[in-house]
Formats: sequence, structure tokens, C-alpha cells
Amino acid sequence: MTLSANALRAGFPVLFAGLLASCGDPSSTDVDTGAVGSISLSPPSAVMSAAGDTVRFTATVSDQTGVVLPDASVTWSSIDAGVVVVSDDGLVTATGIGTTFVSAVSGSVSDSVPVTVGPAPTPVTAELLSGLSSPWGIAQLPDGRFLISQKGGSFVVLASSGQSVLATIPAPFAVESGGQGGLLDVVADPDFDQNSKIYWTYSEPGVGAEAGLYGTAVAAATLVGNALQDEEVIYRQHPKTGGRGHYGSRLVFRADGTLFVTLGDKQLGSPAQDTTGTLGKVVRINPDGSVPADNPRRPGWPPEIWSLGHRNPQGAALRPGTGDLWVVEHGPQGGDELNRVVAGANYGWPAVSYGCPYGSPVGDACRIGGGTHAPGYVEPVSYWVPVSVAPAGRIIYDGDRFPQWQDDVIFGTLAGTAIWRVSLVGDVESTREELFADLGERIRDVHQGLDGWIYFVTDSGRFIQIRHS
Repeated sequence: MTLSANALRAGFPVLFAGLLASCGDPSSTDVDTGAVGSISLSPPSAVMSAAGDTVRFTATVSDQTGVVLPDASVTWSSIDAGVVVVSDDGLVTATGIGTTFVSAVSGSVSDSVPVTVGPAPTPVTAELLSGLSSPWGIAQLPDGRFLISQKGGSFVVLASSGQSVLATIPAPFAVESGGQGGLLDVVADPDFDQNSKIYWTYSEPGVGAEAGLYGTAVAAATLVGNALQDEEVIYRQHPKTGGRGHYGSRLVFRADGTLFVTLGDKQLGSPAQDTTGTLGKVVRINPDGSVPADNPRRPGWPPEIWSLGHRNPQGAALRPGTGDLWVVEHGPQGGDELNRVVAGANYGWPAVSYGCPYGSPVGDACRIGGGTHAPGYVEPVSYWVPVSVAPAGRIIYDGDRFPQWQDDVIFGTLAGTAIWRVSLVGDVESTREELFADLGERIRDVHQGLDGWIYFVTDSGRFIQIRHS
């Protein structure tokens, strides 16, 4: 009988825990097994190149109320000692080539993680669908269907396979689609199973005294079948301005149910430092548009401001395990940035940038404000020079299809026509890699699917999956 990796992963820890319960483990310290509610391992997977390589896993044991039990006993095991062995403190050592699982048991609960030794599978792209109209954002519903926003002002519902269009839904509010504007990001409510709500950002044209002015707005609605109901605008960037560029924007739900919104500077620069408005800011709101009480709330700031000094943040995601918000944003001529966004922090635009004014000779001398951000502003985790790649939608990967990419920042680029992958050690870049540049596509958004594969959309209208060769 041949078992799949998923079957092994699901069945082995249960079997192993049962054996321990029936036979006992004389090497383990007695634990109040009734108090143990869960155990989780970190990192969620590992890839090693050759025998002798090592990686350390940690186990977090919690009681049934979620309180961590730091003194709980943990028993470690490898399903295949011919691939890896594991010590009593979670140090895994490669012994051969292949894929296996490392398991940890505490009391009657267990967790396991995949470990691969040897060359990782080669990621390749496969087009699932073409003919979309300037797709901008990707969301996925709990049943696997994809919801894609299109710049011109409509949503497309795709089958879970990503290969067929089930419905096209017009946006219920007027959208200014000129320039860089349009229907922008879209996300599903974390409680979509209960409330069927979706949220989106769009460039909103002003009316009345604001006619001819534009700004980013956030809307919400209930998705019933293939129709939107109870639609409402829950937030508006302020003030509205002329010009049709640098709207941002991405939406990211935090674990506490609040919503981050990234907002561009509308190509005006200085408003990113003006704390009377929300141009060039990240804001944090509740799903009804109200403001959380624990926002930074500096004197004179609109209460929704979370951070400032941003130029045009078009990619945002939470980092698994920490809950920190990370964004990528456009620089001017060079100076695109990867930032870890901290409450109340100032990221420097337009006072400083590693980029240069447009048209400057290539080099370091033209860097705005000298380039260096510290100590007055927060230094970017990473930046791109001397030319811009124009970063767009992004993820921080935590699936199991590409264990070699665990905790990596992966984002599309527009001018760069590629995907970039940035590996982190702590909060510092360790390596970066350009991927799929041969496609020659402006990659607008990147999404980690419920199945662990990675999906992206291109400005030319393609919906593409990253899978194994």
C-alpha cells in the first residue's frame, strides 16, 4: 500500500500518540495530560540540501484555554530515520535524501511537519485563464472560488479551479478608472462563512464641491449568490485631490478583526508627512469604518492613522507567526521599499529615499535626502536601486507546497515584469531572487491559495498558478 504525504502527515501523529498512550514513554517527565489542549511546531516545514544539514524545530504546548505550558514534556520522533533524525530538543539532522515528517507529542496531542532533504521541486507557471480585463486584486472564498477585481469597475467570480468564469458583478459605486485609478483591492471577511461580506478599495470621484477631485475609498457588501447586497462606503481617504495616480491600495485583515488600508500620496509627495490628512498613510479601521481605540492617536492626527511617510504602497500582508504588517511600495527613480510597518512610525517619504528624482543620472549622489533614513525615519528592510521594479501585490508564504519558501516575502512587479522572492532572517533580508521574468508580464497581485499553491494576475488579463514542474 502506498500512502500520500498528506495521508502520512494526517495519520502518523495520531498513531504515534496512541502508541505512547498505550505503551508509555519512560524517558518523558509525567505531564498532566488533561491540561494539554494543543501543540504546534515552528517552522511549519523545512528543506535541507544534503545529509548533515540541520534545522531546529520548536514546540509550543498550550492548555485547552490557549495558555502556553512552558514546562510541558514533548517527545520528538521522525517517521523515517533514513531521511532525518531528531533529538530530544527538536534538532533535526539530515541523514539521507527524501521527504518525511517530524512529529512532536505532548500528552495525548500531537503535531507534525514535513521535512525534505535534497533538491526542492522546481516551481513553474501554468496559465489557468486569460481574457480578464486589467485584473487588480485576488480574494478567495472559503469554498475555493476566486473573486477578482477588474480595474474598469467589476468583479469576476472564478471556479475553484481558476479555469472558468462563473459570474461578472458590477461594482455598485462609481469608479474613476482613469490613470492609475479603478476598482482596486478586494478581500473576503475572515468570518465570510457567517456573514458573506467582502470589502474592496476603489478610486472614488468627488461630487459637488469635490467634483474633479479623487481619493481612495473602502466599501463593503454582502455577496449573495452572484449579487452584492447591503453595499456601503465605510471609509474615505481625505482630502480628495486632483490627479489620478498613487491611490495605493491594499486591504489586510488583522487577527483581531481590524482592517489595515494602505493609501498612496496621490503623486503629491508632501502630504505623506501632513498629519492632518491620510494621503501617504497606512490606516487601521474596524470593519464598520469606526476607529479602534488602540490606534497610535498622536495629537493632531486623524485617529485612523497607523503609520505615515509612504509613497504608493501597493502590496501588503501580515507575517505569519508575528501578525506584523509588511508592505512594499513604489519609490521614485529607484528606491522601491520593503517595510515592516510599526504603529506610529514614519517611513520618510518624501524627505528621504534611496531613489532619485525622475531623470537624474544613475548613481548614489542623487538620492533624495541622502538616502539614509535613520535616525529620523525608519529604514526600509530592503530597497531596489538604481531603477524601480514597481512592486505590487504580495504575500508572505506559509503553505506546504513550497517548503523552501517558508516565511519568504513574494510579490509581483509592474515595471520589473517579474516576481521577487525575499528571504528573511528575523526582520533582515538574507537573500533575494527574481522569478519568472521570462513571462515579460506586469504582475499586479499575488495570492496564496487555500491549497497552498501560489496564484497571480497580470495586467494583460492572465490568471496564472505557480506549481511544481
